[in-house]
Amino acid sequence: MAEHKLIKRLVLFVFAFAFWLLLVWPIALSDSRVLWGDIAVGLIVAGLVAVVMREIVTGRFGRLLNPVRYFWAAVYLFVFAYYAIKSNLDVAYRVLHPAMPIRPGIVKAATKLRSASARTLLANSITLTPGTLTIDTMEDGTFYVHWINVSTVEEEEATARILGRFEWFISKILE
Repeated sequence: MAEHKLIKRLVLFVFAFAFWLLLVWPIALSDSRVLWGDIAVGLIVAGLVAVVMREIVTGRFGRLLNPVRYFWAAVYLFVFAYYAIKSNLDVAYRVLHPAMPIRPGIVKAATKLRSASARTLLANSITLTPGTLTIDTMEDGTFYVHWINVSTVEEEEATARILGRFEWFISKILE
């Protein structure tokens, strides 16, 4: 069991260090100088991440090596950006409209996502999209969401409108 925890930490260390290198690597490829200070700091930071954030890597950490998940994560970024821009424009319209056409309320929506990380990403995606705010998430997959313009109180329809735009992509990435 201790060996399994060590492998999880090592995998997390490698991913954190690779991410660090992607962030600080010199842009000019013709410059062959290696910035040893950056590499040393990256090793220290990756080590701290591996020690402090060890619980982030679940028992099925081999999923991190699946390139299909990275493809869907890239697609998800574009989908999220689209809905964030669309929602920003919608909220701006509602704020600037003389009658301020809003109908705020709290709706109940249920997700099919099982993992805590997938539900967390879904809750954050909802909250980061203007006009919606995740108020509470339950263990059974129920979300309570504040919606700036409630168009339906039916749980299935609210789920489709609020969660449906992100849920499918998140399931491809994290489940």
